[in-house]
Order: sequence, then structure tokens, then C-alpha cells
Amino acid sequence: MIDYDKIIPDVVKGIKPSGIRRFFDIASELEGVISLGVGEPDFPTPWAVRKTAIKTLEKGKTVYTANSGLIELRQAISAYLNRRFKLEYNPKNEMIVTVGGSEAIDLGIRALIRPGDEVLIVEPCFVCYGPLVELAGGIPVPIETKEEDNFKLTAKALKEKITEKTKVLILPYPNNPTGAVMKREDLEPIAEVLRETNIIVISDEIYCELTYGFEHTSIAALDGMRERTLLINGFSKSYAMTGWRLGYVAGPAPIISQMLKLHQYAIMCSPTVSQYAAITALNECDDEVKKMAAEYDLRRKLCVDGFNRMGLSCFNPEGAFYVFPSIKSTGLSSEEFCTRLVNEYKVAVVPGNAFGKSGEGYVRVSYAYSIKHIIEALKRIEMFLDSLKK
Repeated sequence: MIDYDKIIPDVVKGIKPSGIRRFFDIASELEGVISLGVGEPDFPTPWAVRKTAIKTLEKGKTVYTANSGLIELRQAISAYLNRRFKLEYNPKNEMIVTVGGSEAIDLGIRALIRPGDEVLIVEPCFVCYGPLVELAGGIPVPIETKEEDNFKLTAKALKEKITEKTKVLILPYPNNPTGAVMKREDLEPIAEVLRETNIIVISDEIYCELTYGFEHTSIAALDGMRERTLLINGFSKSYAMTGWRLGYVAGPAPIISQMLKLHQYAIMCSPTVSQYAAITALNECDDEVKKMAAEYDLRRKLCVDGFNRMGLSCFNPEGAFYVFPSIKSTGLSSEEFCTRLVNEYKVAVVPGNAFGKSGEGYVRVSYAYSIKHIIEALKRIEMFLDSLKK
């Protein structure tokens, strides 16, 4: 009999399953559940993108591409970054097309981290950063952000966490789960601190097109930051292309060249059909992106107003498609709140502690769902709150 417990490394056994997927699985097993848990656009991928994919299949363009991705796609990404954010990257040696933004994050961490290196992670944040750091032998060091600071990273909080072992800062804005945004005036003090160090920023900007009332600013666009930033982006959120599994990383050639080796051996290349489709997304779908963002904005206001009205204090998010209401007034933990809500009133949301310890006392609610579903979910949540008062 094989003792699998001895075979599987402790670092792997010690990683907890995603708190997001756990509540998604619970919801999928119950009838009549309204799920506001998964961050996936409810819009179809724009027709122009799908049409390109169909033509690509019809023409038999299904072979491997260059490891870095189609040069035509890298050129389109380069033009997009320049057009939207005034960033210039050489598509030949400063960019890799990856299997979603998640692979790009993993590559960046593995290419940079030695065992024992510390990685600063702004929390609350997406669930993958800490486990990927641990798998690379690094030490995750959370930096807690607070609602009174609009969940933004401050220069003071950053300075307090930097040590001689600090190698990387993971900066996830617009933020999942809070919806917080770092504007240029917020990023400047952070850049001022980092310019005096050798710390590399992994800037996860997957929600860059989903900001409300202003344009996204990349920290890479600030003086002296391009050379110390890996910009992570992709097509899942802005273009409603989650299942197409396509992202990219842009950054300094010396780091990109090392990341490319890891990509070569682990992946070889991203899906060919998705790459051709992504060219169309970048070149033809600006208006579609704007329409989706406008609809998200309506849903955002509906959620914020709804939670505040029912007595759950709700930070007004400025980006992404999540709200992060406080449930501290209920006296329940995030886990208790979400478990009872899904079992008793058939609404699935995600406990805030899934996104780091600083998320305790909050829940994440995605508004990437129809207004009809959101209205019904809000009604049920209010009924749940009323039941707690009895």
C-alpha cells in the first residue's frame, strides 16, 4: 500500500483550497441558489471575437505558435498599452502571451523568488498570490489595507513591511475583492518608496478597463517604475473571455527572458485560436468594453445602495465588479454569515477571509450578474438580516 501522505510534499499539503471555489461548489449542489460568488462576466464574448475564432478553426490555424505568442498579437498588445496607458514595450523581447493572467503571475513569482525571499502582498486580494509564493519557496508577507483608507496601499504601511529580504511587491489594483483603485496620486508615494530599493512590482491590472469615472493608471507609467515592474493583464474580465484562457505579461527584457524559459517548459504556447481571437478583441472591441463597463456601473450603484439601505456598511468601489460590504454588525464571522446565507436563503457570496485575514468581517459580492438576479439576491439577503434580529 502506497503511503501518499509521505509522497506529497508538505508545502503542497499545507495549501488550502480556494475559498471562492468552495462556496461555488456548495451553491452548485443546492437547488434554487442565486450565486453572486464567482467573478465571471455574464456577457457573451463579443461576436467579432467569436467570429474570428470560427474563421481561424475553418482555416485550420491550430498549430503551435511562437513560445512568446503570435507576433501579431504581441504587436497588438504593445499598441494597446501605448494607446491606453502611454506605455511602450517591445513586442519581440518584453512580452509573453500566457494562459490567463494567472500563469503570468506564477511565472513572475518563480522567475524572481529564491527560497526565503519575502514577497509583500497587498490584502485583501485574489486568492492565488500567497500559495504561488509558498510553492516557489518564498515567504508571503501580507500588508493589510483598511476601509478607512479606501482599501488603498499607503506608503507608511509599505515602509513598515520592507526588510532586507523583501524581493517583490504584488500590487493588485483595481482590486479583487474590494473594488478599490489606486489613482496616480495614490501611486506616486508608493513609487517614491520603491525607487530607493531593488524591489520588483508584480502589478496585476486585469481589471484595468473596469474603472468608474476616471482612467486607470499603471504604476509602470510613473518615472523610474517601468524598469522595476511586471505588468500583468489579460482578456478574461474586460472582454468577457474567461474560458479562452489568455493573458500576458510585459516587463524588462532580462526578467521576461527568464520567465519565457519557464513558460517554454511548462506550457509551450497559449491556445492558438484564442490568440487570433484576442487580436480582434484589441483592435475592434473598444466600444463593446465600454458598454459592458457602463452596465457594470449601474449594477455597482444598485449593490452599494442596497447594502447600505439594509444596514450593511458598504465601501463604494471604483473598479472591478465586486462590492465588499461589512457584516461585522451581525456578530457573525464571514464564514458563518456565508454558510447560513446559502443554506437558509439560497444566496451564495464569498467570505472575506478567503482573501486574507484582513478580509474577516466582510463578504465579497460579485455584480457580474444580471440586474434581475442582483435584485432578488438583495431581497433574500435583507430577509436573512431580518431573521437575525428576531
